[in-house]
Amino acid sequence: MMMENGLSMEYGDGYMEQEEEWEREGLLDPAWEKQQKKTFTAWCNSHLRKAGTAIDNIDEDFRNGLKLMLLLEVISGETLPKPDRGKMRFHKIANVNKALDFIASKGVHLVSIGAEEIVDGNLKMTLGMIWTIILRFAIQDISVEEMTAKEGLLLWCQRKTAPYKNVNVQNFHLSFKDGLAFCALIHRHRPDLIDYAKLSKDNPLENLNTAFDVAEKYLDIPRMLDPDDLINTPKPDERAIMTYVSCYYHAFQGAQQAETAANRICKVLKVNQENERLMEEYERLASDLLEWIRRTMPWLNSRQADNSLAGVQKKLEEYRTYRRKHKPPRVEQKAKLETNFNTLQTKLRLSNRPAYLPTEGKTVSDISNSWKGLELAEKAFEEWLLAETMRLERLEHLAQKFKHKADAHEDWTRGKEEMLQSQDFRQCKLNELKALKKKHEAFESDLAAHQDRVEQIAAIAQELNTLEYHDCVSVNARCQRICDQWDRLGALTQRRRTALDEAERILEKIDILHLEFAKRAAPFNNWLDGTREDLVDMFIVHTMEEIQGLIQAHDQFKATLGEADKEFNLIVNLVREVESIVKQHQIPGGLENPYTTLTANDMTRKWSDVRQLVPQRDQTLANELRKQQNNEMLRRQFAEKANVVGPWIERQMDAVTAIGMGLQGSLEDQLHRLKEYEQAVYAYKPNIEELEKIHQAVQESMIFENRYTNYTMETLRVGWEQLLTSINRNINEVENQILTRDSKGISQEQLNEFRSSFNHFDKNRTGRLTPEEFKSCLVSLGYSIGKDRQGDLDFQRILAVVDPNNTGYVHFDAFLDFMTRESTDTDTAEQVIDSFRILAADKPYILPDELRRELPPDQAEYCIQRMPPYKGPNGVPGALDYMSFSTALYGETDL
Repeated sequence: MMMENGLSMEYGDGYMEQEEEWEREGLLDPAWEKQQKKTFTAWCNSHLRKAGTAIDNIDEDFRNGLKLMLLLEVISGETLPKPDRGKMRFHKIANVNKALDFIASKGVHLVSIGAEEIVDGNLKMTLGMIWTIILRFAIQDISVEEMTAKEGLLLWCQRKTAPYKNVNVQNFHLSFKDGLAFCALIHRHRPDLIDYAKLSKDNPLENLNTAFDVAEKYLDIPRMLDPDDLINTPKPDERAIMTYVSCYYHAFQGAQQAETAANRICKVLKVNQENERLMEEYERLASDLLEWIRRTMPWLNSRQADNSLAGVQKKLEEYRTYRRKHKPPRVEQKAKLETNFNTLQTKLRLSNRPAYLPTEGKTVSDISNSWKGLELAEKAFEEWLLAETMRLERLEHLAQKFKHKADAHEDWTRGKEEMLQSQDFRQCKLNELKALKKKHEAFESDLAAHQDRVEQIAAIAQELNTLEYHDCVSVNARCQRICDQWDRLGALTQRRRTALDEAERILEKIDILHLEFAKRAAPFNNWLDGTREDLVDMFIVHTMEEIQGLIQAHDQFKATLGEADKEFNLIVNLVREVESIVKQHQIPGGLENPYTTLTANDMTRKWSDVRQLVPQRDQTLANELRKQQNNEMLRRQFAEKANVVGPWIERQMDAVTAIGMGLQGSLEDQLHRLKEYEQAVYAYKPNIEELEKIHQAVQESMIFENRYTNYTMETLRVGWEQLLTSINRNINEVENQILTRDSKGISQEQLNEFRSSFNHFDKNRTGRLTPEEFKSCLVSLGYSIGKDRQGDLDFQRILAVVDPNNTGYVHFDAFLDFMTRESTDTDTAEQVIDSFRILAADKPYILPDELRRELPPDQAEYCIQRMPPYKGPNGVPGALDYMSFSTALYGETDL
């Protein structure tokens, strides 16, 4: 095969021979080598950047052969043999030979270029080799009217620049010195980028900088030439200029056909329509969920009650209905909302659209914060209800106890004031006076015994006030009456005793039997009163230990009944003895005991009452024991079920987390297993419902503690909801990864490699990497990141893409999105504009009829409704601005 200037395919030999010929004739300019080195370096980097790397020094960076092999793989699209990774000279020579063998396999016979010269850093040989690669892969395929590559490229330049003033392309050195030829090539294909009319032949430096800047910014052609070198060199190096011009040729070659352009537009518009639908659905679901939370929060935050036990129990039942019926559908709605949001964001990333920002106050974080506030309010509301129930139950018990003790005390004090104020002792005989005095002593003893009862009544009233009993006013009034009366009784008792002592000097005769009866009867009577009160006293217990303690105390009390029976018989016998003496001696008024108002009948009646109350107390305690045994059974029943359900939820959560780490099979396998877990979880729901029923029975039985399990219904509810959320989130993530793989053409092996590398550096299995871990992961995947300042800057730019919010972590979705973009091609605004330009026959605007002719009806109407009118020059009625429309698809938009 022949090439331009008579150079054969033996590129190396021709390159060196021509260099030697020019050097002998004095035509070789040292600046050429500098221009070639800069141009060839830029050309190599324009391809190496596709592999995420670059070279700085062309005669040094290719010495080990690694980047040379990578360059050939990028520009050829083929895979070279695996390179040697050693650092010895023979390793480098082996790698360079693999690259040279690949060039030779493409029909190129290299002469005078050996691997040793490249490894030794021979600049001329290295430049000759790169020129060989440029000729073979960038220039050789250029064909215009069956001319050679160089002639064809020159003819292409001449035809494209023919209409332009002051441009006459005859060669690849002097014809491009003033920069107008470069500007003309750009203006011919992209008139929107350069205003050619404002350029002047007298400003070559400005012309060259304009062309190079525009090509780099809009055509993705890096700067390969230095404007100062071109101007100051008498004859610029034509290889450098040919290399740079060939990039223009490839950038402008072959517009896409109308059908391809139309298909691309249809694809873009279809994605946009689907994204709009997902955005509207997200806004609707978010508004509905936030409104429900807003309506529910005041009810959960309310702490108003009628201060009655029935009212609080009604509120507790309303709360159970809310947790059982009203909240579960909202949990499902929240999961669906998060799933739709993640799917939408994934589709936007895959279609190169900006991320979707929900309306203010409706972001995922806003919804999560509102939901968290709802759960905290629920927990606080339930705790308040239970605490209020316990408080009101205790209040009712205390109120009944106060009434019972106050009734007993008032019964005892009834008539006592009149008795103490009586002057009956003044008409008594001596023995009667003595009897009255002893009777008064017995009363004082009884009065002292009642001091504890009055103190108990006052203490109960104080506790009712502290606990804010709803009828504290009447309690306080009654307590005050009892205390005032008690003070009066004390004063009256002291006054009567003084009077009796005064009369005692006269009346000395004492009836021993009556006195003995009074002394024994008074404490026994007090014991009987206290015992009757204890036997009818109400109690509240919550555990088996408490009721067993009461039963044990009652058994101890029953053990003392034998001694009490002896005391009772002794007291009754005293009365019988008095009756016998009175009957025998006919003592007037002798049957009346002057020392006490108690009678044998009183003692007998009270003793009979005590004997009847004992079995009743036995029955009451037995009933309470059965109740506590039932409560114990409920505790064990709940614990037995909870100790099975709780570990099951934890195992399912661990299994779902393991699948979410991507460690088990392909994505389809992971999705299948996750859906199996989802079905298993829903099939397990009857166990949760059964546990809820047991828990309701536990609460209705006022059971507040359970020592048989560490699980509570609240922790199991939260675990259940977290398990459902984790399964839905992982299913959504796997579906998004499948969507990414299928839409971008990523193989399962690549996804496995990405996941394996990510998991390797995710030591703690958190699903995210720190910047340093992310950097190490990129390097492990062959991503070259320099250790100099430029490498740090490059890494920071990458980090800004995968962590735009600067959270300090890189999640797997962002990592996969980045690696996908690095591995595949995506649509851009420029591609869509080029496609519309083809449909518009190179016009800067497009007509509705052209859209309806080339696009499906619904998408044609979609474009017509959204495209703004064309306001540029040479417009016609109805013309539409497709450039602004295409730019809006990929920029900040209200779509």
